[in-house]
Amino acid sequence: MEIRLLRYFWAVAEEGNFSRAARVLNITQPTLSRQIKELEELLNTQLFERGQREVSLTQDGLLLKERAEEILTLDTKLEETFSNRGAKLTGRLTIGCVEADNSDTLAMMLEELLADHPLVTFEILTGTGDEITDKLEKGLIDLALLLEPVHVKNVESLVLPREESWGFLVSKTDFVAQKEQITPADISGMPVLISKRSEVQKLLADWGAYRL
Repeated sequence: MEIRLLRYFWAVAEEGNFSRAARVLNITQPTLSRQIKELEELLNTQLFERGQREVSLTQDGLLLKERAEEILTLDTKLEETFSNRGAKLTGRLTIGCVEADNSDTLAMMLEELLADHPLVTFEILTGTGDEITDKLEKGLIDLALLLEPVHVKNVESLVLPREESWGFLVSKTDFVAQKEQITPADISGMPVLISKRSEVQKLLADWGAYRL
């Protein structure tokens, strides 16, 4: 499958309209329609539900859009790698980041990087730990700021200086809110909304506040 066809497909999926996608791609609408038809024949499936003005993705179309994002991201990174060889340090860093105290540590590190290498650009993607980890393992992002416990294979890790703290969000009227520290006994039997990550569930179980 040609990367060109995936780019055409992606444009239509993003715009939801063949005419708008054709303008984005700077090609004619009949040409774009033929290319999408060729892609559907190649995959032997229908990718779009055609309306009078708008189009929407079928289930197979949604699956292809997810895979196309990965392929197109890797293709762009490959092109940038070779186009920047022999030049000053340039390029684009894609960073996955969960919400954490060390987010401002990351910001300061980026500030120092840009001071030394002003041609470098970056993009920050936010998401859950599982989402960021999945993108990191697939090579879709270059760096990730994650909260331990984390189990990622074949990557270099660096522990940032600020220690993260876990906590519970409770009503101001709850007796637990008046305590400086919470013990497992304080929340024993209390219904708690927690992360679906197995690592986090085990962390709470080891602390004694959650039964797996």
